[in-house]
Amino acid sequence: MYFYPKDNTSGCTREAKEFTAMKEKFEKLGAVIIGMSKDSPKSHARFMKKQNLKILLLSDENHEIIEKYGAWGKKKNYGREYFGTIRSTFLINPDGNTVKIWPKVRVAGHVEEVLNKLKEVKE
Repeated sequence: MYFYPKDNTSGCTREAKEFTAMKEKFEKLGAVIIGMSKDSPKSHARFMKKQNLKILLLSDENHEIIEKYGAWGKKKNYGREYFGTIRSTFLINPDGNTVKIWPKVRVAGHVEEVLNKLKEVKE
């Protein structure tokens, strides 16, 4: 499961497209990719259609789940501080236990890193 700030922004689009491109590799290892943001279901539907995404996107408009995972916090952009979703990824096993957490993710190379960790865990 990964948490991302906003549909149709450059980093979030890149991450979603990379997860979509690697979806079959994740599925062959028994994994399901779930993306979550505070955007509405309508926003997700537009995002998925526009970017041809094949992954599951869930909406958490009140950011309750995002907060429970610790992916909600203070952010800074151009000197302005605000609260928002912190790009984070959680590798969760079939028993519901978190195997690995990537807090404050940088998009470049991240999806490949998650896939490699999944392979390692499956061995």
